[in-house]
Amino acid sequence: MKCTKCEREAVYWTTNHKLCKEHFFDYFESKVFRTINKYRLFNREDKVCVATSGGKDSMSLLYVVNKYCKKRGIKFFSLAIDEGINGYRNEALDNLKDFCKEYDIKLEIFSFKDRYGKTMDQLREKAINEFGKTPCTICGTFRRSLLNKKARELGATKLATGHNMDDEAQNFLMNLFKGNMGNNASLGPIVGVSANEKFVPRVKPLYHILDIEAKLYAKYKEFNLCFCDCPHSDMSFRKKIKLKLHEIEKEVPGIKNGVVNSFMEIMPTLKERYKNKKEFKYCSKCGDACVGEKCNACLLEEQLCK
Repeated sequence: MKCTKCEREAVYWTTNHKLCKEHFFDYFESKVFRTINKYRLFNREDKVCVATSGGKDSMSLLYVVNKYCKKRGIKFFSLAIDEGINGYRNEALDNLKDFCKEYDIKLEIFSFKDRYGKTMDQLREKAINEFGKTPCTICGTFRRSLLNKKARELGATKLATGHNMDDEAQNFLMNLFKGNMGNNASLGPIVGVSANEKFVPRVKPLYHILDIEAKLYAKYKEFNLCFCDCPHSDMSFRKKIKLKLHEIEKEVPGIKNGVVNSFMEIMPTLKERYKNKKEFKYCSKCGDACVGEKCNACLLEEQLCK
């Protein structure tokens, strides 16, 4: 197939266009830039922290944010968390270090081992066998907490994550199936329903980017990375939703986009409804904002890291 904008070979096609490699890059970057501008995710006074794992989404995000921020004089840096997953995260972080060196991007790395005294590999069996918790539950809680703490300590005013449209559709459906509409209120291009000085506002520049688009962008840009899944993700509810959503998308193209667009219609109502439902307290151990006496990360740390 030929690109509809030129005569070169098409590598990706949408409903309306077939795109060659160069025009696909333009399409991808323009969509990210429009998302940033439409939802006002960044401004010139911001210091943006880009949460980067070394995977396709975060590397694509970092590349485009680098392009966007340097053009506008916005300060930014990359922040990575080493969960301690042997054969997976260590390789990704090596690729990330090379990437940041090549593009002159400041990179900060912090680890579960330094903060909690144990790696994710060490926590897995105890989490499953003694507390009935999936590795993804533990990893996600510790990772979110550590990202927020370190971004705040480093003076960030925004925390940009690599969550894409597939992730958002999965999140919405997971919460819907579990009856957690209050959690859905926290979704969207700008995360959360109310501000707190302990939380660095989280934003999602890849919000309207499909997973396959991020994968192709990283592939054709020839980023050095691994397209593999985390070895601990096999037990997650998310993986079940992800596979089922992919299956339906093959039969009915546009389903993921439809799920997210439907959510966007009700998002303002959800955010308004749950805006003041939770009264913030402050964790008696670490001082972060939470709804109980201690935050989830500190509660899990007490259970698992003794």
